[in-house]
Amino acid sequence: MTDTSAHTLEIRGLHVTVETESGTTEILRGVDLTVRSGETHAIMGPNGSGKSTLAYAIAGHPKYTVTEGSILLDGEDVLEMAVDERARAGLFLAMQYPVEIAGVTVSNFLRTAKTAVDGEAPKLRTWVKEVNTAMAALRMDSAFAQRNVNEGFSGGEKKRHEILQLELLGPRIAVLDETDSGLDVDALKVVSEGVNRAKENTDLGVLLITHYTRILRYIQPDFVHVFIDGRIVEEGGPELADRLEAEGYDRYLSTVSS
Repeated sequence: MTDTSAHTLEIRGLHVTVETESGTTEILRGVDLTVRSGETHAIMGPNGSGKSTLAYAIAGHPKYTVTEGSILLDGEDVLEMAVDERARAGLFLAMQYPVEIAGVTVSNFLRTAKTAVDGEAPKLRTWVKEVNTAMAALRMDSAFAQRNVNEGFSGGEKKRHEILQLELLGPRIAVLDETDSGLDVDALKVVSEGVNRAKENTDLGVLLITHYTRILRYIQPDFVHVFIDGRIVEEGGPELADRLEAEGYDRYLSTVSS
């Protein structure tokens, strides 16, 4: 079931805290961002700037508390939704560190997730064909489907599995949290091709969180946002990523600290 209508994720004035050993710490300090169908937005910034916190806040991770602001998907209040409701509404998060699920095969996991998102089980014959086609495109061995989710997976296998989910579940907006971390050049290219296929097939909106520019050689961003100290400090097009590649983040950091 492919949804071809336009969708919008709106983030307004978002403030997020997390509990640490030293008490409550504010990580996001007022984030404004809009992602529409067919757009690719790259969030770039140094380690510790709050990029992953933004991803987890959108997904509803219980460790992070939204103290102010809003997240809307097609006008619906995402913050009022449980984690599974956010997935059914069309939000997808590819995590930097995917979790292992003991005793659950990739095949069962994918079919259960597809059933939950669509509200009905996919027809088995066509579903198996879809899974096999998507796995082949990601250069995944067919035996992979019978392995337990993320158990003993390499970094590249975990990321391919995340993009396999993306292609099969057909979300409206995908948040990809450092999908490029730990990938060699070949795996990076395969994973990026999967994201591009999903975008072409469903007009997916993509929020791509990354520390480096190398993935942007394969997934072309429409917009680049520089993230420093929990907020967006500059926005531009692909040329901004090229400048970051050449200059780094030092000039932003010196401005923040001064």
